[in-house]
Amino acid sequence: MLIKTYGSAVHGINAKLITVEVDISAGVSFHMVGLPDNAVKESHHRISSALKNNNFRIPGKKIIVNMAPADIRKEGSAYDLTIAIGILAASNQIKSDDVSKYLIMGELSLDGSLKPIKGALPIAIEALKENFKGFILPAANAREAAVVNNLDVYGVESIREVIDFFNGKSKLVPLEINTREEFLSRLNDYEVDFSEVKGQENIKRAFEVSAAGGHNLIMIGPPGSGKTMLAKRLPSILPPPTLQEALETTKIHSVAGRLDEKDSLLPVRPFRAPHHTISDVALVGGGSFPQPGEISLAHNGVLFLDELPEFKRTVLEVLRQPLEDRLVTVSRAKFTVEYPAGFMLVASMNPCPCGYYNHPEKDCVCAGGMVQKYLNKISGPLLDRIDIHIEVTPVPFKELSQIQNSENSRSIRERVIKARQIQEERYENTKGVYCNAQITSKILRKVCQIDKAGSLLLKTAMEKLDLSARAYDRILKVSRTIADLDNSNDIKPEHLAEAIHYRSLDKESWAG
Repeated sequence: MLIKTYGSAVHGINAKLITVEVDISAGVSFHMVGLPDNAVKESHHRISSALKNNNFRIPGKKIIVNMAPADIRKEGSAYDLTIAIGILAASNQIKSDDVSKYLIMGELSLDGSLKPIKGALPIAIEALKENFKGFILPAANAREAAVVNNLDVYGVESIREVIDFFNGKSKLVPLEINTREEFLSRLNDYEVDFSEVKGQENIKRAFEVSAAGGHNLIMIGPPGSGKTMLAKRLPSILPPPTLQEALETTKIHSVAGRLDEKDSLLPVRPFRAPHHTISDVALVGGGSFPQPGEISLAHNGVLFLDELPEFKRTVLEVLRQPLEDRLVTVSRAKFTVEYPAGFMLVASMNPCPCGYYNHPEKDCVCAGGMVQKYLNKISGPLLDRIDIHIEVTPVPFKELSQIQNSENSRSIRERVIKARQIQEERYENTKGVYCNAQITSKILRKVCQIDKAGSLLLKTAMEKLDLSARAYDRILKVSRTIADLDNSNDIKPEHLAEAIHYRSLDKESWAG
């Protein structure tokens, strides 16, 4: 008897429908075809034990399991339940009338219980697209799949529940989630706040400008000056994610298997801080079985690289293309996978190997030329993609001991949102541009015009401070953002002056 059940394969952050055909005929053998990997082939043994421990069995006949389309490689253990239900229906151990109306996924334990799968959200979206009556999957993944409206999502704990459901012995209750209510209830639910940061008012201002224009930022300063503390609070002042952004971010984390059982939508912008020993594949994504990397997990949020010069140069260089294109393309011989990578880059570094160059109290013990050699670990092309460079100095005791709190993240975020709204209106007819950091040189000349006083100031600054040529466009972009925060149509000299202040590493006299 031939029975068809349906599962799904995740490709990038999207899913494709997989048809599992089970044919049982005279003979004694078991064949699985359709380009399954080892984990799929091993499902035979998991299914056999799971069925036996629930008083069912794999029939001693000739069984052929075909997974179509046959040219797509099937990976992982998530097809266990799909295949098991197909075998039971084809051998008349359960009623087969309705099995093809549901998309079924889940990994089986030997006792028949179900373990979580990856990519439940994109699979649920595919189930809705293909007009399935419902989606049956492990209970641990039910909340993320239930985000998809107009689809019945059934979370089950074991294969016995699925068998009884198809045999009509029990009913499954679909999990219902009000997606918009769930999203709004936890919007901007951050554990950290800028009010907890003592002093560093000039650095907080730089972070506000960075958030308002979507500018990448690098901090340089000695250990203990608060660089990491400040970076962790940047997501709390970014504009709240839209429902579409939250859905896209959740899809990536779902594919990577990073969602907790209680999660449905991710209502806050992600913050990723990989260690400097990370490999280039782990950072950008890929591998034998491609998975999203850290830069994709930071999509719509912040990627923080602490101790930037300690990262391997090859790792840093692979960041250049995603920073420009906001997309990662992983190419293999037979397929190409794309992962979104629209993130804000925040980096920090010590000024020298010992960490105390330019420190107000401690002396640097590095040999001559070591400071410049240390800074040269960061390539010019990568530094060229970072708009704001700021020096961070230690906070004096007087400011640390102050009782009153600083301005909180909510107040800063309100100003950032207003500035972003101005930019959205300005670039509404420009495809792919949503904030000042993304504008091209052609657009720059139109929206960043300065008067004679501003032009003279910029010329004087570039000559006296020995600013490099790459600083020119960056200063104009950042000054445009500062003007937006000031609700000014024109870029004034004071806006330019502040932007010039944010180009520490472009001063050719820096570090000698």
